[in-house]
Amino acid sequence: MLMFAIESGEMVESIERQANSAGVRHGAIVSLIGGVDEFTVSTMPAHDATEDQVSTYRIPGEMHGAGEIRDGKVHIHAMFAIQGDRAVAGHVHSAIIGTWFARAYVIPLAQT
Repeated sequence: MLMFAIESGEMVESIERQANSAGVRHGAIVSLIGGVDEFTVSTMPAHDATEDQVSTYRIPGEMHGAGEIRDGKVHIHAMFAIQGDRAVAGHVHSAIIGTWFARAYVIPLAQT
């Protein structure tokens, strides 16, 4: 298992960069944990599962999630706990790390 640490910057790009440096083209992101300063996620509208509704939250959130790396591209689904004991979840397009950190625990896989 590999651990990719993000201390600052954009999380998805950083995980892709670190995976590429480690030679990981395919892998399971079995755990993702950390705190973000802002994030962008998408969900599917009830009327059409082929569409994306993208939302950006410029608020901090506690994050946990999982995902995969396929052909060098990171695909993450996560939940963010935000102020007011609420949660926002979805496909992660972007997450900015600055105040805290993020760590992705990855098991490299043979091509799938």
